[in-house]
Amino acid sequence: MDHTSWRPFSTHVEVPAYLRPWLTDEASLTARIKARCSRFNVRVLRDGLALPHESERRLLGLRRGACGWAREVLLLADGHAVVFAHSVAARRDLSGPWRMAAGIGTRPLGEALFADPTIARCPFHVARIAVASPLHRCAEIALEATLPPLWARRSRFLRYGRPLLVTEVFLPGIESLG
Repeated sequence: MDHTSWRPFSTHVEVPAYLRPWLTDEASLTARIKARCSRFNVRVLRDGLALPHESERRLLGLRRGACGWAREVLLLADGHAVVFAHSVAARRDLSGPWRMAAGIGTRPLGEALFADPTIARCPFHVARIAVASPLHRCAEIALEATLPPLWARRSRFLRYGRPLLVTEVFLPGIESLG
């Protein structure tokens, strides 16, 4: 079970200074990374049906045991992984308000979200992701490396009243982008 404590950023005084701008910038994370590197890529790790984590299930309004759509990617800056992103939506919304997310492939989801004026972003919540967390384990598997506890932010995006939850886990390589 994941006991990650998601809270508003203002309650996290222990966040390293170099991460503060990354955790609080309300603009597109994709655009922020692209502005700081020569080559940006998205590596898709998973894109399909999955059981959401308990807190995700509640935020999406899914009943216990219901599958959702999940997409996991690494955002790469000049070939180095800087963010592990995990997005989840209700399965039924893939043929409705979030159909643009299904089959997006290696295109950045963030670009699509910020390009559509019908999409509204809810406030961020921030957490320190413990080594035992499922998100942390997924990041370690993706990088094939042992990682320290990581900082992450998440927010819901709403389109026609239906939520898409995006979690962005900041990997150690993000520090090189300033």
